[in-house]
Amino acid sequence: MTRMLKFLSFVLVTVSMTVSAQTASSNALGTGNSQTMIAGTGIHNLPINPVAQVRNAKSWEYGPFVNYGVGLGDRSAYKFLWAGFQAAKPLTPVYKAGIFSGQFELGANIMPLWQAYTPAPTLAARFTCCGGQVWYAPEGGGTYRGVSLTPIILRWNFFTTNRRFQPWLQGAGGLIYTTHKFPPAQQVTEGIPGGTSVWNFSPQGGVGLHYFTRPKRSIDLGINAVHISSASLGDKNPGVNASVQFQLGYTFWK
Repeated sequence: MTRMLKFLSFVLVTVSMTVSAQTASSNALGTGNSQTMIAGTGIHNLPINPVAQVRNAKSWEYGPFVNYGVGLGDRSAYKFLWAGFQAAKPLTPVYKAGIFSGQFELGANIMPLWQAYTPAPTLAARFTCCGGQVWYAPEGGGTYRGVSLTPIILRWNFFTTNRRFQPWLQGAGGLIYTTHKFPPAQQVTEGIPGGTSVWNFSPQGGVGLHYFTRPKRSIDLGINAVHISSASLGDKNPGVNASVQFQLGYTFWK
């Protein structure tokens, strides 16, 4: 988990440096002060800054996204594919706090497509319990399907003068339902996984950015560290201690 936090910190610093470099480059070239002319009038409009436009208006944002993820540690053989729809709204003005200046946003998402790809079932999984006693038993596996709801996404949009990039940092909590108990565990009876639950929780945190292709339209990139746990709703709670989810989305602003 420590490696993941270091990795996310590195990504955040890299994003911030990229945005700063882009801003400096734009100012040096004079593109940050470009103007557009209203046809036939000889009148120049003030330049449109897509990032500042939605920030100042506290615009609603909504759009689809897709996630691809990999498990870490003892879950490194796990792969994930999720897709859904997200909506959010800035709730505050910009707070000045040096490099941490920014605006607070509240959002939520729903994922009708939630799939986890785990190693195939086996008839000879090795288990250790009760003072080191070892035995072999059937264990579930394969593809798990379900849906997920993340009702609370707390996001901090960093203040930037860049016209294209809007970096952010977030924390969130979600709920997952799968059609079979997840993650796979020892089968208590033939064909029935035991110890886990069809309900799991997904606390998470990540970094990312909006890249504005034009006013009120952006391509979104994000990296999230996600923990999956049943909170002991089953007899055991093996969970997925850590996974990294790479997100690609498209946002409409209103």
